[in-house]
Amino acid sequence: MPLYQHLKSGLVIPAHLFALTAERKLDERRQRALTRYYIDAGAGAIAVGVHSTQFTIRQHGLYRPVLELAIESSRAWLASKPRTFANIAGIVGDTTQAVMEAGIARDLGYDAGLLSLGALGTATDDELTAHCREVASIIPVFGFYLQTAVGGRFLGYDFWRAFAEIENVCAVKIAPFNRYQTLDVVRAIADTGRDDIALYTGNDDNIVNDLVTPFPVKARGQKRERYIDGGLLGQWAVWTRRAVELLEHVKSARALKSIDVALLREGSALTDANAAIFDAANQCCAAPPPQGAGCAVFKIKLKGC
Repeated sequence: MPLYQHLKSGLVIPAHLFALTAERKLDERRQRALTRYYIDAGAGAIAVGVHSTQFTIRQHGLYRPVLELAIESSRAWLASKPRTFANIAGIVGDTTQAVMEAGIARDLGYDAGLLSLGALGTATDDELTAHCREVASIIPVFGFYLQTAVGGRFLGYDFWRAFAEIENVCAVKIAPFNRYQTLDVVRAIADTGRDDIALYTGNDDNIVNDLVTPFPVKARGQKRERYIDGGLLGQWAVWTRRAVELLEHVKSARALKSIDVALLREGSALTDANAAIFDAANQCCAAPPPQGAGCAVFKIKLKGC
């Protein structure tokens, strides 16, 4: 199945965790086990080198090794049980760095790059669009609206409208944690008339509402509804099988145009759980880390791997 069609089908995409030894070194054995876990749990793709894999891997020369480990592990595991699966690489930094990372991801065989613009805080919309075009000339681009609390920047309707005109854009992760800004992205993509660009929620605090909402939009002058197709989420790095079951439930409810109260209740519970994962009570995201580094820390043990 082609990449665009696969993403549009609506996937669970976990932001791949970063496994460390007790000495805080890359634990290759458990890192491979995590990749296998995501595949066996039913994820349709993984995103590597993004917040849950820790942006700081770049400072320690681990960007290429971690990406290589993930794609080798996914290919090896899928060889005995082939199905459509996508590998998505996180891409950050100024244009020079982003182009370099896009080249690494492409050469390793990644399908798309999740492009963060947090490092370009003072760039104009035109400069941002030119930056995105350069990266898209190397690898299909998965846009990323990162919340300002963790190093993102405001990206308005005009930017997303221009971004959606870039031919090699395949999807957008909408994660501003802001309803108005979420609407800006959905409306901008719809206004281009492009139905091939997939929309993914990254709003960990509003997952179910994002997925069940039929957003009213206009496309080529015609009123219509647009759904967010799936999720690319840090929260889905754990409980991944349950996330797959949740998305299946959502798709069934959307097809029937009947959203039951139990589904909304589960959404509220997920928001509450997310507060624990990201330590919202202690405002762990109050000060923006460099380059949009995430603040989630998962302490888990992988048994039998």
